[in-house]
Amino acid sequence: MTIAAGIDVGTGAVKAAIFKVDNGQESWLSRSLIRIRQRDPIELARAAFDNVLEDAGLAEGDIDYVASTGEGESMPFHTGHFYSMTTHARGAIFLDREARAALDVGALHGRAISIDDRGKVLSYKMTSQCASGSGQFLENIARYLGIAQEEIGVLSRQADKPEVVSSICAVLAETDVINMVSRGITAPNILKGIHLSMAARLSKLLKSIGATSGVVMMTGGLALDKGLVAALEEDIANIKDMKSIVRSHPDSIYAGAIGAALWGAYRFEKLAAREIAKAA
Repeated sequence: MTIAAGIDVGTGAVKAAIFKVDNGQESWLSRSLIRIRQRDPIELARAAFDNVLEDAGLAEGDIDYVASTGEGESMPFHTGHFYSMTTHARGAIFLDREARAALDVGALHGRAISIDDRGKVLSYKMTSQCASGSGQFLENIARYLGIAQEEIGVLSRQADKPEVVSSICAVLAETDVINMVSRGITAPNILKGIHLSMAARLSKLLKSIGATSGVVMMTGGLALDKGLVAALEEDIANIKDMKSIVRSHPDSIYAGAIGAALWGAYRFEKLAAREIAKAA
């Protein structure tokens, strides 16, 4: 039996998870999420780790492997680090065994990842950092409109005449939104337009890695934005020869932490088996 923790230090939040792996059976023991909000993310990583330990009723010494991902490589208490692309891929497979692609939409970028049935990365493509298809951009727009983040998806789905944002530059796109407000465009139509613009870029990413069919699992901070999910489904439906099925999961935001924990457990077991072989 192996007990491993995964800690995903993102731009907007720190996510942590603890898993037990016993004879191939993966059991989720605890999870924690802390929004960063201009605080030290490494300090928050420690706090998130303490939270999951307490929730699972474990001591730090009970953990066989502490795996970091995202921006967590400088955590002083981690055992090893994994690239976020590989952890999101593994997390996507845990959340949905049918997934053959992961679409990670975070605070700064969108990333499409083609995966096999074990969560191994086959290919990937990501948006540029200045693109307006990111969580930070959407959060800025919501703040300008005076809307809570939790309301974005609901309002977007109430749109009757969406106004699409055409600019790929976040700064120019925000200027477009200001002009829309001055023209009396409603918040639902602005938000749906932004979602459609983001969806068009994300579906192109999926197509570029060959994810034109099968299940695509959305991960990251925007995976639970129902307006974005609906816009992506709508955009894919209008693309010839693209039949991808988009899915999200209530725990999609934890995908990176899940994958880190599971890859950490795998690495620990491999190293332990190697030591046993040497001793023999």
